[in-house]
Amino acid sequence: MAGIYISWPFCAQKCTYCNFASGVFPRELEVDYAERLIAEVTSADWPFTPETVYLGGGTPSQMDLGVLGRLLAMIPGRPWVEATMEAAPGTFDDFQVEAWRGAGITRVSLGVQSFIDAELRRTGRKHTARIVADDVARLRAAGIADFNVDLIAGLAGQTRKSWEVSLDAALALDPPHVSVYMLEVDEDSRLGLEILNNGGRYGARDIPDDSAIAEMYERAVERLAAAGIARYEISNFARPGCESRHNLKYWRLEPYLGFGADAHSFAGGERWQNVETAAEYVQADFGKASLTKSNPDEERFFVGLRLSEGVVLLDEDWERHGPAIERFVAEGLLERDASRLRLTARGILLSNEIFQEFLAA
Repeated sequence: MAGIYISWPFCAQKCTYCNFASGVFPRELEVDYAERLIAEVTSADWPFTPETVYLGGGTPSQMDLGVLGRLLAMIPGRPWVEATMEAAPGTFDDFQVEAWRGAGITRVSLGVQSFIDAELRRTGRKHTARIVADDVARLRAAGIADFNVDLIAGLAGQTRKSWEVSLDAALALDPPHVSVYMLEVDEDSRLGLEILNNGGRYGARDIPDDSAIAEMYERAVERLAAAGIARYEISNFARPGCESRHNLKYWRLEPYLGFGADAHSFAGGERWQNVETAAEYVQADFGKASLTKSNPDEERFFVGLRLSEGVVLLDEDWERHGPAIERFVAEGLLERDASRLRLTARGILLSNEIFQEFLAA
């Protein structure tokens, strides 16, 4: 199943935890970016007919509706199996949702992160739990019943008790899909850099420790499963049949094309990406800013083990990775079921270390 990713890196405000190449930029840049993006899609040489479309960011829910319509009209394959719009709660109304549907959007991913107002304020988010509930009702009334709720475990000031409140609120919405991310600490976000520098801004000193974050994540796994929302990928949970068709292609090594700043592509055994920032993108010639050959032997484990279904072991896998597989199985980090290899519950919490072993093997 082939797909298309469209990058819209513009936001009303930059969240403290965000490590993407997005932010608040001048209106003039947004206008220039839109025209450049439309030109890139127009000039595309389609190696396949896409079955899924995903608009990410940034905050694509704030994209001008005329731009959205022009973009999606140029993508072949409509009606797509799935077309997802990322949205910040409180940034859209009934008219916009109807326009999204008219343009072909069938699914919306809501960047909720928390249902606790105090936690949200420290991230820079402007919405409230009430706004999220209203937005979900708005989507359903417009006929978009396929939506995702994003949550983050490890926000500043978050406690086990407040996490339970967020899980209660998320489940009360009866979502078909939930994503649960453990806070990433790196220098690409303001909060991450503050933590690394032992600073105190953005609530950096109130971040839960690693064990508390792991407990929150495991509690989410437990509660979502009890509600019939099963984990199918490390950070993604869905009711049967409601998995993200677009995101599954990343983990199953299916082809996709990316358009816009910092967009990645994978097709024909190659991987490439566009220039990183919006400012660079409007000035750049179309083409591959970086290009590498795909390495299926490594990538199949690196992405496939993220899925609950795991990977099918081939004879050559034992030749290349046999000692690592046996060691991780003995340590209770991987498990074998017939010909499949999967992460265990404990292995999921140490997945980055496991992935690195397969990359280095």
